[in-house]
Amino acid sequence: MKFFIDTANLDDIRDLAATGLLDGVTTNPSLVAKTGRGFLEVVEEITRIVDGPVSAECVATDHETMLKEGEKLAAIAPNIAVKVPLTVDGLRTCKALSTQGVMVNVTLCFSPAQALLAAKAGAAFISPFVGRLDDIGQDGMALIAEICQIYANYDFDTEVLVASVRGPQHVITAAKLGADVATVPPNVLRQLFNHPLTDKGLAAFLADWDKTGQSIL
Repeated sequence: MKFFIDTANLDDIRDLAATGLLDGVTTNPSLVAKTGRGFLEVVEEITRIVDGPVSAECVATDHETMLKEGEKLAAIAPNIAVKVPLTVDGLRTCKALSTQGVMVNVTLCFSPAQALLAAKAGAAFISPFVGRLDDIGQDGMALIAEICQIYANYDFDTEVLVASVRGPQHVITAAKLGADVATVPPNVLRQLFNHPLTDKGLAAFLADWDKTGQSIL
């Protein structure tokens, strides 16, 4: 499974990229607005920190303007994935951009039917929002299972990018279901490292080592 982080915070991106475990970044206008900086400036800087896909979202809702925005975003760097909404105009734009060889991340997916359409439109990524489904009493992970099954039936190249992740269990369940990517807030990725027995075991090893009075270096 690939790990993306869902943020525009450059400090978090640099810190987690340094682990070697970060495969990409997803952003949206709300996340970039929190930085207080220009949208295009922030996106361009992220593409220089991360080698993998960096999702940058169009804000237009009509096809013609969305396509122009997508082409401008794609020109920032080769690793840009243009984000478009799962609407008729968004899928038209997805088809046009993917035909040009641009990576497209179709976002705001809430049904397997929508995911099927995105794959047919040539999306590089489909972003089902599992947490938002959970919030309204539906089973977000059941949607991931359905999409993975449909995509496997037809050998689609579109990668299932699990979004709106609330915690580590979403990530683990998505991995068990065979999802390709999880995009998570930075704090959730950091939580994946942690287990109390790891901390306890390490403390015991270090205490025993200190008693020997030795040094490796």
